[in-house]
Amino acid sequence: MISIVIPCKNEAENLPILVGEVHAAMTGRDYEIIVVDDGSTDRTPEVLAELARSAGRLRHVRHDRSAGQSAAVRSGVFAAKGDIVVTMDGDGQNDPAYLPKLADALVAAGPAVGIAAGQRLKRTDTKLKQLSSRFANGLREMILHDGTRDSGCGLKALHTELFRQLPFFDGWHRYLPALALREGRGVVHVDVVDRSRIHGKSNYGILDRGLRGILDLFGVWWLRRRRKVVPSVTELGQ
Repeated sequence: MISIVIPCKNEAENLPILVGEVHAAMTGRDYEIIVVDDGSTDRTPEVLAELARSAGRLRHVRHDRSAGQSAAVRSGVFAAKGDIVVTMDGDGQNDPAYLPKLADALVAAGPAVGIAAGQRLKRTDTKLKQLSSRFANGLREMILHDGTRDSGCGLKALHTELFRQLPFFDGWHRYLPALALREGRGVVHVDVVDRSRIHGKSNYGILDRGLRGILDLFGVWWLRRRRKVVPSVTELGQ
């Protein structure tokens, strides 16, 4: 089974469209959709209840208060029943058509690879967001050497067991390729085309991605330096 994890906050208008697109993209697959409501104050809970009744395969996980996108992703990962988790943002900018492509790329790459990471083309964000993202990605690559040009893309596929083993911190979802490399697993990349948001505005700002991200960057650098050897573990017969 593939578990689609969608963190969201105040996306009541976007969710019916997005969930319908996920169902269409995953037709013929064994899958579940886990939408993690990060303390929304709009009609998100009511919308998700109706979507669960009408379409099925949808699970609603709710935070009693907003804890941030990383915490929402983590809650979805620990709720997942599938062997593979594919993440995407809840604002509609990630195209669900890439969900099966990411899962297939991860499986095709074999057990030595831990993550299939989406890499956005034709960004639709504001120029300020694009510039801040470009700067952050360049700085991250210079320090972490994770070979990923767009670590902030919400579209990613990971083996569930590995996902749950990764060290957690606020901002963790932006460093998943580097954290997978820390566990001795490889990274494959899938180009994806970004879309424009239909309704609402971003609930996670530039300062959250930028200033705090620099602190996280050096934290991940430290974590990787503190694990120099990843042994292959084998249990021998008695």
